[in-house]
Amino acid sequence: MTAIPWIELHSPLFPSPRTFVQDNSELPEDLIALSDRMDERLLLAAYRQGIFPWYSEGQPVMWWCTSPRMVLDTRQINISDSLHKKLRQVQKNPAWEIKVDTVFQEVISACAKSHRKDQDGTWITEEIIAYYFRLHQQGIAHSVETWFEGQLVGGLYGINLGTMFYGESMFTNVSDASKIALAALCAWCAKVNIHLIDCQQQTSHLKSMGAHPISKDYFLDWIESHIDQPAPTWQWDKSVLYAYNKI
Repeated sequence: MTAIPWIELHSPLFPSPRTFVQDNSELPEDLIALSDRMDERLLLAAYRQGIFPWYSEGQPVMWWCTSPRMVLDTRQINISDSLHKKLRQVQKNPAWEIKVDTVFQEVISACAKSHRKDQDGTWITEEIIAYYFRLHQQGIAHSVETWFEGQLVGGLYGINLGTMFYGESMFTNVSDASKIALAALCAWCAKVNIHLIDCQQQTSHLKSMGAHPISKDYFLDWIESHIDQPAPTWQWDKSVLYAYNKI
């Protein structure tokens, strides 16, 4: 066992999540590194190893690899009857729209403001927003947006590397708007051979949508076999929603 390593920006070398075991019993065992700052290069190095940042303003940047890992198979999302009805409305009613990458900064800012019952404040600080926006400008971070009557009413954002998508956060201003965005993301991802969305942590909301825990080793194996595949072109195709039509 060893102490929590401190990661420097000029040398973004994380410990291996497969073998690292930290020796501080007062800290969560899934915490594997700390840093005083982050940048885009550090973020990408982390995601390539199945590591993600999660911390509050005023704290050091805390880097995690949770075990077990919550994931969602894009081909097995749980679509309730009520969500089916909403998705049919999105298909048929032009007042509803799904858009991709049109207002990324608005989406991540809305996620930061979204109240979460299980947390005090938000981990999506202004620093986080700035770095993920830069990744968005590089074509790596993406937003899926639900619009109604010309207004952004829900959405989500995450990171795409190869044929792997790392979900980060979502928000909703009207009922089911974030679920619509997630269903749209899953339908599109399944079409372009992204079959697993990393959900990072276990929540009842994600579980209700079909997410489930897998072992850390299985998750890391999956990343290694998909992270260097060609990434898809992010262009929304509304027809993918017809995959959810009931016979």
